[in-house]
Amino acid sequence: MSFIAELWRFLRVRKKFWLLPIIISMLLLGGLLVLAQGSAIAPFIYTLF
Repeated sequence: MSFIAELWRFLRVRKKFWLLPIIISMLLLGGLLVLAQGSAIAPFIYTLF
């Protein structure tokens, strides 16, 4: 949890709020790949890449 707080502090102090959507989309995409790894939709997700 300290990593998230430190990241937020960095974004706030350095005024790098444009990085926030990039970080969130990368986390969501990574979570989707991990969750779909053993499912039936995995071949359809992997064709996107």
